[in-house]
Amino acid sequence: MPEMRFHVRWPDGRREACYSPSLVVRDYLAAGESYALDDFVEKTRTALTIASERVREKYGFACSSALDQLARIEAAAKGQAPDGRVTVETFEL
Repeated sequence: MPEMRFHVRWPDGRREACYSPSLVVRDYLAAGESYALDDFVEKTRTALTIASERVREKYGFACSSALDQLARIEAAAKGQAPDGRVTVETFEL
């Protein structure tokens, strides 16, 4: 199962490399696009949940790294301005 990282810039300017055990993130986010904070969190929640379930289907257990990444995204979002935008800078395979 190919894993990837997606690099984002938060509304406060901080950059973060985020992990996914699956390329499914590319079905929900596009490099170079910016998303309203709530939209970004929802899209990553959906994508990382699907990615974790793909791991479960293949190996018999959920991907804790995907779920940990989701928790980090949700925590980081709470510290941002609610009307902020998150930019997806690049994908790294």
